[in-house]
Amino acid sequence: MTINELQDEVIEEFSEFTDWMDKYQMLIDLGNELEPLDEQYKTESNLIDGCQSRVWLQCDEKDGRLIFTADSDALIVKGIIALLIRVVSNHTPKEIIDADLYFIDRIGLREHLSPTRANGLLAMTKQMKMYAVVYQSKLL
Repeated sequence: MTINELQDEVIEEFSEFTDWMDKYQMLIDLGNELEPLDEQYKTESNLIDGCQSRVWLQCDEKDGRLIFTADSDALIVKGIIALLIRVVSNHTPKEIIDADLYFIDRIGLREHLSPTRANGLLAMTKQMKMYAVVYQSKLL
């Protein structure tokens, strides 16, 4: 599936809920379903700057596609990074760089986060795109 197809799928899933408490629960559930990050990747260099919570993001390249794994010590934040991974992971660096992550605003996520969590969301998306830029430059 393309990044946009995955985003549309997320938008559709979130549209089934009208109450934000249900949407937060969905985020928590997504976070709980996230594969645990191997302890070797819970390093200072994998911590995302700008997040109030501790968020570790690992990026690996396999067959020209970037595979993201992550963990967080906060339930909702873990759900947010799980959602980002679902949309962005397993795509080429160019696809990730070119992606307009419109689903974040369409599901109302940014407006329902505290300012510090919204900053963390921005930091997570920036870090994923930064990994894509780095891997893209290695391919050139």
